[in-house]
Amino acid sequence: MATDISAITNTVQTGVSTTNSSSQTLSADMNTFLTLLTTQLKYQDPMDPMDTAEFTNQLVQYSSVEQAIQTNSKLDTLLSLNLSNLGAQAVSYIGKTAQVLGDVMPLEGGKAKATYTFNKDVLSSTITIKDMSGNVVYTTTGETTSGTHEFTWDGKDSNGNQLEDGAYQIIVSPKVANGEAQATVTTTIFGKVTGVASDENGIYIGLGDAVTASLGDILTMRNDDYFDKVNTGSNSGSEAEGEGGDTEENEGSEGTQETRII
Repeated sequence: MATDISAITNTVQTGVSTTNSSSQTLSADMNTFLTLLTTQLKYQDPMDPMDTAEFTNQLVQYSSVEQAIQTNSKLDTLLSLNLSNLGAQAVSYIGKTAQVLGDVMPLEGGKAKATYTFNKDVLSSTITIKDMSGNVVYTTTGETTSGTHEFTWDGKDSNGNQLEDGAYQIIVSPKVANGEAQATVTTTIFGKVTGVASDENGIYIGLGDAVTASLGDILTMRNDDYFDKVNTGSNSGSEAEGEGGDTEENEGSEGTQETRII
């Protein structure tokens, strides 16, 4: 199980390197300015002294910029510490099951799980599963009542063929009565955390072998055996929801812990 945290260090080092470069450039310019100023003052005509007001003004400006860069340097240090702490926290998630906001779920060992939430009752709903090429591989009917419903999938297409593990998109399409406002849908997906990485935009976790999620999109973290307890099957709606309820009760009896990420 590989954990890529080198990118976290690279991001911090890039920011620190930029600050150091700016500071060194300013320091060189400042020394050059002071050398020119003292040389001109040394060789000025005592009977016609040069106007030093502009030099003084520039000196004050250089001092202000230098203080700003020093402040940025301290902020970079705080940022690097915060980033390191977040990275260390994310590494502790490896091997656990994350519930993440999104619609791309990992199929792992013929198991995939997601939830969808309606803000109101609908007439009907359709659940469509697509591969990453946009091809529809599976469709089924979903729940119609408002609230959150679980969906489990055994990785088989509409013809019963077992598909390869990887990333698949879940699309839930509700239908409402004519004249009604369309219902809003929120989907979350589940997956085992397999790695950690980062770039200039933030820290990410890997779910399975093909899905990446932002650290800020994590809703809950569950024990590593949670995903193994999913009773998979090409089902949804009341049947899937019922199985989800049974799973939660079993988890409670076996002491499975759930940590909600705020």
